[in-house]
Amino acid sequence: MAWLSRRRVEATDEVRRRAEQVRDELRADDDSPEALRSAMTELDRFVNAHAGRLPGAAVVGARQITDVLRDVVDTSDVRPLDVYAVVSIRGIVSDYLPTTLRTYLAVDEALLDTARASGRTPRQSLLEQIEALRSSAAATLDAANSSDADALMTQGAFLRTKFTRSDLDL
Repeated sequence: MAWLSRRRVEATDEVRRRAEQVRDELRADDDSPEALRSAMTELDRFVNAHAGRLPGAAVVGARQITDVLRDVVDTSDVRPLDVYAVVSIRGIVSDYLPTTLRTYLAVDEALLDTARASGRTPRQSLLEQIEALRSSAAATLDAANSSDADALMTQGAFLRTKFTRSDLDL
């Protein structure tokens, strides 16, 4: 049994080291869409590498989160990313989701389905946290899309004013 514990500690150390590396990469060029995409790719690799130890719903949920965040980053093809979107993406990709997954992976497998003081098991808690992060990512995408729609409406109002009447008309 000692070899199993040692293997879990080694895996946890590797997870922590990789998360720190992703965090450092993000710091190098925080606002760049390329850096954000790179961090999401690394996070996807991490999720895939640990898919055997994570519940299937957690793997799917984590990948959905990164897919939605990619959609947000893709809005940068049209206009620069909003600072709030960047902060949200960075938080989820470099901290919240990796920390949630690492914390779950560090729990002894024998305790994963044992209810804790909250009445929830670690497995249930993981799924709740992933759902909260998925909702946050979806809200970020909605905000980015709303911003695009608002920008389009503003441009339309400007063009109507500019080309349908004189600025001197009262």
